Amino acid sequence: MTATVTSTDLLSHARRLAADPAHWPSTLHFDTADRWYTRLTDAGGHEAWLLTWLPGQQTGWHDHGGSAGAFLVVAGQLREDTVGGSRLLTSGTGRRFGSQHVHRVVNDGMQPAISIHVYSPALTSMTRYEQVGGSLVRLAVERAGADW
Repeated sequence: MTATVTSTDLLSHARRLAADPAHWPSTLHFDTADRWYTRLTDAGGHEAWLLTWLPGQQTGWHDHGGSAGAFLVVAGQLREDTVGGSRLLTSGTGRRFGSQHVHRVVNDGMQPAISIHVYSPALTSMTRYEQVGGSLVRLAVERAGADW
């Protein structure tokens, strides 16, 4: 499925991808060591990723290197933490975010979770942060093709 996606309809694109699992990898994988992920699309100025999460797995604090994005929980539940608070997203729910968004996503549920993440433009870097007190401290910048 290749389409031009604008930053305003990233969540809609995630919903279209979720509705068409025939275009997903043939077998989802749940890795006990880390979240599993695979790229679903990379065209039209955007990219989409499919992720699986076992209970307790998380992203750590990060940004998206200047890309706007959206993610949709396809199955299970995920919690998104921001400096301003937390929100629980259950199956079928998602959220959009702007290019300066910093968050952490966690599967703190009892069941595995599946999510689809769409970014525009495609990710070139992500900055990792650590929460110290109530502030985020920059740790490292990861680069596409080198660190993931």
